[in-house]
Amino acid sequence: MGKDKSVLTYLKNGGGVATVKKKSKKANQVLTERDELKMEIAKELGLWEQIEREGWESLTNAACGRVGGIMRRKLNENKLK
Repeated sequence: MGKDKSVLTYLKNGGGVATVKKKSKKANQVLTERDELKMEIAKELGLWEQIEREGWESLTNAACGRVGGIMRRKLNENKLK
């Protein structure tokens, strides 16, 4: 019955999309070099403000691919040096 009640409440409230902000799992963890590199690249691409507001989950697949591609390239460059 609990699920039925929540569905009715959802429908009564207009059935809009509800957003729930999750706590970051890494909030109290030390950042790794890869984390710092990922953040630096996101800032260079102008994505950091969105990430701070909405989290990494809010990025499109294309944006994630750009960040990952640049990360891979920079990591490979550092290996060669």
